[in-house]
Amino acid sequence: MGRAYEVRKASIQKTGAAKSKLYSMYAREIYQAAKTGGTDVTANASLKRMIEKAKKDQVPADIISRAIDKVNSGADESYTSVTYELFGPAGSTLMVECLTDNVNRSISSVRTVINKCHIKMGAMGSVSYMYDHEAIVSVKAEEETVMNALIEEDVDVADLEAEGENTVIYGVPKDLFAIKEALSKTLGEIEFDMDEIAYLPKEKIILTGEDLELFQKVVTMLEDIEDVQYVYHNVEL
Repeated sequence: MGRAYEVRKASIQKTGAAKSKLYSMYAREIYQAAKTGGTDVTANASLKRMIEKAKKDQVPADIISRAIDKVNSGADESYTSVTYELFGPAGSTLMVECLTDNVNRSISSVRTVINKCHIKMGAMGSVSYMYDHEAIVSVKAEEETVMNALIEEDVDVADLEAEGENTVIYGVPKDLFAIKEALSKTLGEIEFDMDEIAYLPKEKIILTGEDLELFQKVVTMLEDIEDVQYVYHNVEL
């Protein structure tokens, strides 16, 4: 199925929580994008991307507009992005991304899961080196057409992969918008099937029995934490 399938599957899992958690997640990300780059969607690529993703996940329009209105009204909330690196059972690893207005609360919540499940938190870099941090874009177009568009706009990417009728592009996170703009310029108004910045494990493992049960418990508990946005891991599910 290719790496793109794994990312898409992970995306389905990470957004499959309760709607209230999903709405809260997008509200924070949209607010942060609007506060950082301005509320004009045409001039703020990050905000435009977050709104498009929210709509794909069926986030109500009023949730989106309220998040933007908070910035226009002068609200001064401050969110910090933090990533925790965890060692799970039997060689499993996890990258836990949080967007929080209280780092002490987020680390306390994550440590509660660690203590209850008897797993360990790693130091910065102890887990992340086993993952590729990549921008992933998927579009319905032939691989040659995509390659020519990227070359024409002088956009470097790490890899291209054909997946059915789609071509999946992998690049460094900072080039996400450049990749999308290059494709839009060549292919016109297109809808991107995937538009992600994610941690992809360089190698995956298989867990069974009690190890698998414990790992699934860890993931569920982490995803239930208010500040946790995404959970990436190296386990084949």
